[in-house]
Amino acid sequence: MTATTDISTDPRAALPATLTAGLLERLTERVTASPGAPRSITIAPYTGSPLADFPISTPADVDEAFVRARRAQTRWAATPATERARVLLRFHDLVLKNQHIGLDLMQAENGKTRRDAYLEIADAVIAARYYGRTGPKVLEPERRRGALPFLTRTSELRHPKGVVAIISPWNYPLSMAATDAIAALMAGNTVVQKPDTQTALTALWALDLMYQAGLPADVWQMVIGRGSSIGDPLLANADYVMFTGSTATGRDIARSAGQRLIGASLELGGKNAMLVLDDADLDRAADGTVRAAFPSAGQLCVSVERLYVAESVHDEFVAKFVQRTSALTIGASYDYGIDVGSLTTDKQLTTVSAHVADAVAKGASVLAGGKPRPDLGPLFYEPTILADVTPEMTLHAQETFGPVVSIYPVADDDEAVARANDTVYGLNSSIWGRDATRARSVAARLHSGTVNINDAFAAAWGSIDSPMGGMGDSGLGRRHGIDGILKYTEAQTIAHQSRLDFYPPAGIPWNVWAPVMNIALRMWKTVGAP
Repeated sequence: MTATTDISTDPRAALPATLTAGLLERLTERVTASPGAPRSITIAPYTGSPLADFPISTPADVDEAFVRARRAQTRWAATPATERARVLLRFHDLVLKNQHIGLDLMQAENGKTRRDAYLEIADAVIAARYYGRTGPKVLEPERRRGALPFLTRTSELRHPKGVVAIISPWNYPLSMAATDAIAALMAGNTVVQKPDTQTALTALWALDLMYQAGLPADVWQMVIGRGSSIGDPLLANADYVMFTGSTATGRDIARSAGQRLIGASLELGGKNAMLVLDDADLDRAADGTVRAAFPSAGQLCVSVERLYVAESVHDEFVAKFVQRTSALTIGASYDYGIDVGSLTTDKQLTTVSAHVADAVAKGASVLAGGKPRPDLGPLFYEPTILADVTPEMTLHAQETFGPVVSIYPVADDDEAVARANDTVYGLNSSIWGRDATRARSVAARLHSGTVNINDAFAAAWGSIDSPMGGMGDSGLGRRHGIDGILKYTEAQTIAHQSRLDFYPPAGIPWNVWAPVMNIALRMWKTVGAP
């Protein structure tokens, strides 16, 4: 039985004192929208009560945001990279200083626990520090080898794309809103962003702090509205698109970007697998599986939904995992005492409930959880472990995006790899085993953009100097690392040639010049020239 916190009697379920009417008004005023615009009211997941009242941007508002962003981009791109970096580093400090407000906002809008919200704070400051420290060097002109040694001076320059459209999701409202914008801004772009309305306060809080850090006017703007209303003008005006969300929407964005011949980076769905090898430390693996399957109530693109366990340790591991899952506390609390929070939307609760009900009706066994908890709040669902899941069940292959994981026994590493790779997705994977060489060998065989050994997802995600993204239906492009900033730039090659080039000097015929060039080409190979 999962431990609970009853929000009906818990006074901590009320909105924190930090979320004053003045703060919420100031943040919503950051939305780019016309005076007198229609409003949209969001609901607090913990309680189902009204939370925020947002102005809705029109397509004309989006067009105007891009006009202002293009004007600002010329000045921002001309700002030295070192000064742009200083803005990011001041933002880093402001996020840490004001994190209590950010934590409260994320919990109020998303329903996640404070523990999960804190990881977003850490992610935002890590990204700001990384790109603030590395960005200026990465963006410097770089000397390249010329066509003719000693005769061609070649360099590579990086120019910003222009105005980047970022469409960010509700599940990680600070991480996904801020970290992609940080890299785009560091590269000299301006940004017009559409955060999900449900969690727009958190995104607007990040925007507000960036302006406090010294970001010039109109360099980063936010518009609010449904994709069906303002999605087209976003894509029609953008010079590059960064999208995090569903695979279906990602395909539409990719088609639109392709028609306009602009770039797009897409992090999409996942059906992530964990492999527990027969030499794994089972206690450590069971603890890690809890962290892999149930963060943010399972509403995490890199969380685990499929678990493949070596037959020889299957029963022992399952017993440990079930015991730990059943001991989790679920509820609403604005402190660090709760393990699992709420789902965020009615739609997500409906999906999770339907997937579990379908699996049970078709023969799946519930080892833990398995039901919603309306006694705790409107959108709570117990952390759930299923066994005996078969291909005809919806959640066997489709992403659930909730606190539900399915366990499958496997005979050996080969079967584990084959079943883990039997998916259209390829975002994140996790492997647990004591033999590092063996685990790394298995990792290299998995079809996913990131693989963690003896960790759920934080090791790869937090290795910000390394690229992160998906294969297959999990998307295109990468965030983090050098790729995460260079994707927001256009590469330009400048080659300065001396008087002597590939063509013969005046008076020397080609039948004489070509053999001379042949000698030079052979010599360059002999001396090891690339």
